[in-house]
This record gives sequence, C-alpha cells and structure tokens, in this order.
Amino acid sequence: MDISQPENNNKTNGGFSIPVDSENKATKLRIHSIAAPHMRAFHLSWISFFACFVSTFAAPPLIPLIRDNLNLTSTDIGNAGIAAVSGAVFARIVMGTLCDLFGPRVASAALMLLTAPAVYCSAIATSPASFLLVRFFTGFSLSTFVSTQYWMSSMFSAPVVGTANGVAAGWGNLGGGATQLIMPYVYTLIHSIGSNKFTAWRIAFFVPAVFQTLSAYSVFFLGQDLPDGNFSKLQKSGDKHKDKFSQVLYQAMTNYRGWILALTYGYCFGVELTVDNIIAQYFYDRFHVNLHTAGIIAASFGLANLFSRPFGGYLSDVMATRYGMRGRLWTLFLVQVFGGLLCVLLGRLGSLSASVTVMLVFSVFVQAACGLTYGVVPFVSRRSLGVISGLIGGGGNVGAVLTQVIFFRGSTFKTETGITLMGVMIICCTLPMMFIYFPQWGGLFWGASSKGITEENYYMSEWTQEEQDKGFHKASLKFANNSKGERGKKVGPASTPSEGTPESYGHA
Repeated sequence: MDISQPENNNKTNGGFSIPVDSENKATKLRIHSIAAPHMRAFHLSWISFFACFVSTFAAPPLIPLIRDNLNLTSTDIGNAGIAAVSGAVFARIVMGTLCDLFGPRVASAALMLLTAPAVYCSAIATSPASFLLVRFFTGFSLSTFVSTQYWMSSMFSAPVVGTANGVAAGWGNLGGGATQLIMPYVYTLIHSIGSNKFTAWRIAFFVPAVFQTLSAYSVFFLGQDLPDGNFSKLQKSGDKHKDKFSQVLYQAMTNYRGWILALTYGYCFGVELTVDNIIAQYFYDRFHVNLHTAGIIAASFGLANLFSRPFGGYLSDVMATRYGMRGRLWTLFLVQVFGGLLCVLLGRLGSLSASVTVMLVFSVFVQAACGLTYGVVPFVSRRSLGVISGLIGGGGNVGAVLTQVIFFRGSTFKTETGITLMGVMIICCTLPMMFIYFPQWGGLFWGASSKGITEENYYMSEWTQEEQDKGFHKASLKFANNSKGERGKKVGPASTPSEGTPESYGHA
C-alpha cells in the first residue's frame, strides 16, 4: 500500500529509500515497507502503542471473573476504569515535553519499561484497592500515544502527515479491541490446561506484560528519532538546537488552538476509552449474552480502528489538498457531531441487533474524528509539537475520566442513560471548534487574514529575535514552506510577500 500526494518540485530522494521533502520527511506512506528510518519508525510506533493498549484494557473483558474473585462492587469497577485512563492525563503532557527535549524513541521506550511491572503485578491483585492501583499505573502507558504522533509528525511531510498519524494511532488503538478477544481466549486456554478460573485470569496477564516489555526494547534499539538521526547525536554535532523547556512550554500553553482541540479530543478519543471500559459489561448485563459474546461485540468497537481512524487521517489530508486547513477543520467538526448523534441513539435502543449495528457505525465516526484531530495537530505549533500533542492527548484522557465519573460511576444513571447523555456532551463539546482560526489559512467560518500573514510569519512568531539571529528558527522556516499546501486549491490565502514576511503577529 502506497499512500502519497502529488509530487512537488521541492521533493528529492536525499539518499533515502522513499521520496522526502526539504526536511527529509517522507512524502509517501509505504505501509508494506520496513525501511529505515521512516517506515521502521512507523511500524515500531503503532506496534508499541498497540501493546500498551492491550495492557491497559486487558482487565475489562475479564471483569466478570475478577469481580467475583476480588468481590468488586459496581463502584469499585467504575473507579478502576477511571483510574486506568486518569493516570495518563498529566503523563501525556510530560511525555510531549520529553519528546521535544529528548526525542520520541527514548521517551516511549522508557515509559513502557517503567509501566510494565504494573501489568505483571495485575496477576497478584488481591483487593479492590490493589486492583485499582495496578490499573492506574498500567494506564500511564497510554501516554505512548503522544510519542507515536510526535514520531509520525517528525517523519512524514505535511501532505501525508494526517494519514501517517491516523494509521499509526488507529492500528495502535486496535489493541483496545484486540484485547477483548485475546484475554478471554488466553484465559480459556489456561483454564483448560488445568488451572482453576481464579488462577487462570491472573496468569493471563503475563501475555500483555511480556508483549509490552519486548516492544519497549524494540523501539529503543531499532528506532530512530528523526530522518537525520537521533536527538542526542544531532544535538552533540550541533545539527539540532537543544531547546529550552521554559520556551517550549510557554509557546504551547499560550496557543489557544491546542486547548480547544484538547477539549474536542476529550469527546472523541475520551469517548472511545470510556466505551472500551464499559461496553463488554454493558452487553453482558443488559442483553444477557455470555462472556465470549460480550467480548466479541466489545472487540468489534475497538477493531474498527483498523480502518476508521486511518480513514479519518487520510480524509483530513484529502480535504486539505482541495480546501486547505479549513477543509480539515470542517470535516472534523461534522464527523464528530454526527458521532454524537449516533451515541445518543445507541443509548436509546433496546434491541441487541440494533444496538450492535449502531455501535459499529458510531465506532467508525468517533474513531475517524480522532484521526481527523491529529490531521490538524501537527500544524498548531512547530516548536512545541510534543507539548501540544501531549496536551491534546491528555485532553482525551480528561474527557474519559469526566465522562466515567459523571455517567458510569456507581448507580446514579443506568448505563444506557449514561450513553445517551455522553452523546449530548460530544455535540456540546465540539461546538468550540468554531473559534479555531489560523490567520494564514482561516477557520470554520472565516477565510485567511487580509493582513498578509503567511506560514513563515506564523511559525517564526514562536522564536524571539535573538533566537532567530542565532539561526534556531531554520527548521521552522522549512516546515512553514512545506505547509503551504494547507492553503488548498479552493481557498484564497494571503500570498507570500516578495519582500519577506511581515512583522510577527504571535499566535493571533
């Protein structure tokens, strides 16, 4: 499979096995290839993220067994589900900062190795408190999503970055569905060999734990941070500026677009995490299906990531080719709102077959919205890409926590009522997208600024004049030039002034 956009004159091979742009970022996504550094990074990123998803959601498909063994109440189960996604809220922001400072390879491998012991310890949980703790610490591993998106944004050029982000994250998210199938079958196999049921579910946790550990070592020893090399080597040679943490954080925190996308991402990815936690038990309890059937139904929700999130990323790139950044924003807005309407409908259905059908369609829209979001993210900031990615990714976890606390903790709402209200919240929290505006490209309801603001102006504003005098901004200038495709064929943006860029407008 070869996904690309039409070649531009500035694209050269540069000694790589795949066409690249002036930053040596790949302009094609050749999924069948494992060539270093671009495609090897692609495959390592999604496989490692897949492993972390399997670890984090290994417990939900076995909840009926764990519930009986540990005497868990519905509140205990709800709290554990919240714990599993809450740990990554701040961890994702930290991960983004680490990616900006040390590179995605080291950051990702370190986090997976630090959280792997929690997966092993799931096998020795003996109380509601210990079960909650292992789920909490295991959930930190979901922060590898940030390194995955950072890595793809560092390896792939603007015309295909949405597709690369969507496929890598989508295939990684498959772990949330795959584990719904894997864990019941692993449990059944161990149980059939001779272990009693309360021992078998504990042994089963060694499968995701070993998988995560091996993935961590693979990322560290086989991966490469950037097309030109690893962060440490490039910084020592002087080919890459070692940025200041304070400036990286400041530029990210003062860019309001990141905060809005964090909110909207909380109600696509956050909803996906919530559904991963509740859906198996929902069908098991409400429609009285057996454990394996509930697992298969729940798995189908997560397994839609095989194509739905990648399609969202691809659709973002296609719309940008024709309509620019405004095409990316409009498509994200419409897809997420329609996903909210489907969620409302899902909670109101009382038929098993109808519920499964609507759930499958809903899964496509909510996951496509995730891919569409990260089609926009790489353009919010060049200097603070990691922190912005982490902030928005953390928003996904915040959304999951809030949704589960409000609607799926204890007995305040029936689960079906909670699902309906969750759909209403999706729609409401998508509306702020109308305020996202890029002066060089426009927003949902407004075109590009008439003040002559260009891509160079926007990304140069992240650097002080002193930093520019030292040449620290050169990578941003290259990125700005490679981002001019975001003007689109149907959009009339400001043209680049013949006498250079105008005065800085900051993040206006």
